[in-house]
Amino acid sequence: MLTIDTTSAALRELRLRVKGAVHGPGDAGWDTARQAWNLMADQRPTAVVHAADAADVRAVVDLARAAGLQVAPQGTGHNAAPLGDLADTILLRTDAMRKVELDFERRIGRVEAGVQWLEVTAPASERGFAPLAGSSPDVGVVGYTLGGGMSWLGRQYGFAANNVTAIEAVTADGELRRLTADEGTDLFWAMRGGGGAFAVVTALEFRIFEVPELSAGALFYPIDRAPEVLRRWRDWMLEAPDAFTTSARLLHVPPMPELPEEVRGQSFVVIDGAALASREVVDAELRGLRELGPVMDGFEEVPPVALSRIHMDPEEPVPAEGDHAVVGEVDDTLIDGLVELAGTPGETALLMAELRQLGGAFGRAPEGAGARDRFEGDGLLFAVGMAMDEQMAVALRRDLAAFREMTLDLRTDHYLNFAEQPEDRVHRPEVWQRLAEIKADVDPDDVIRSNHPIR
Repeated sequence: MLTIDTTSAALRELRLRVKGAVHGPGDAGWDTARQAWNLMADQRPTAVVHAADAADVRAVVDLARAAGLQVAPQGTGHNAAPLGDLADTILLRTDAMRKVELDFERRIGRVEAGVQWLEVTAPASERGFAPLAGSSPDVGVVGYTLGGGMSWLGRQYGFAANNVTAIEAVTADGELRRLTADEGTDLFWAMRGGGGAFAVVTALEFRIFEVPELSAGALFYPIDRAPEVLRRWRDWMLEAPDAFTTSARLLHVPPMPELPEEVRGQSFVVIDGAALASREVVDAELRGLRELGPVMDGFEEVPPVALSRIHMDPEEPVPAEGDHAVVGEVDDTLIDGLVELAGTPGETALLMAELRQLGGAFGRAPEGAGARDRFEGDGLLFAVGMAMDEQMAVALRRDLAAFREMTLDLRTDHYLNFAEQPEDRVHRPEVWQRLAEIKADVDPDDVIRSNHPIR
């Protein structure tokens, strides 16, 4: 444990070495600097540094290594809770590093480490292109991609991690390296889906895709029709073309004024997603779901940027807690259990329980894949709620415990970006073994700290 004097010395040295802002406990702005997007994470590091550029990142890593400290890189802090106690750790915020470059001729994007997805999707959409962004517009590109990255175009094009063409990162020895399939092969493999425990990313390059035909949106049904709707969707999604990527949700919409009036404060079963297909193909594929008579039908032709908000994910920090499970089979027992757990308004603390469609490119390992090569299973379950006070937190943890119990024997895989509980070995055994060997090679002293450590 650092002494107060040593901590003060580290802060003084940081302020001398870096161009970006440095905050220590008790400084003005300390609480804002240390706050993650998930307000449930009470982060109390030794110091917070807002890196201005890659040189700042190198300086922080060098100082941490010399002082016996760890470095925890963080863009937004959506998945911050598993980090745990940050004693003897410098929280390295990359949110000031926001440069975006889009090369439409080469179909390549390059972003600095603090860029959020909407900063990429909006300008790309203006030219008819899309990156493999997630369902939330304010999630950081880097953290999302290091964990794998599930896009609304993912069943067609696979994980965002496997569409990365280059990684610029500072390793634990303070060196800035450019990693590609031909250079730094082991580390390049590990960082594409293996998480952020290996090096501090300063920039990413990745493929972007031309999108000539795109429909997206959501079908809303009364919550009491959930068993029927979920079964119909399940039967369809198991045979659906790869061009379709969808999810089914039991959704209890909070009464938040920024939400549309037609959904605010109500409960629904929702089928949402996207399709890289003509309007005629989309209408034909969704016919069976539309025959069930949704109360709202928002599926329509859209520009790529619209994918950023069809899921209605919150865009401001919230106190949230969730859990997930990749399941091998989406059978009637699973559907009935999910409806019983999360489908009754007023009796559940879960705001949402969703089942994302897997298969397609999510189920196939492409040539040259990284650590997240595929999913073993038909569906990915995610349950989440907000805890505005202690009473809500207790109820939420009760229901998340029931969710874990319900899915315990059904789990076939994990997904880093949805793993919000501190847990070991969130990779398949053979992947874990290789990741552990690479971590021991590139960072034997565990200087670089991740929310999902490789031990």
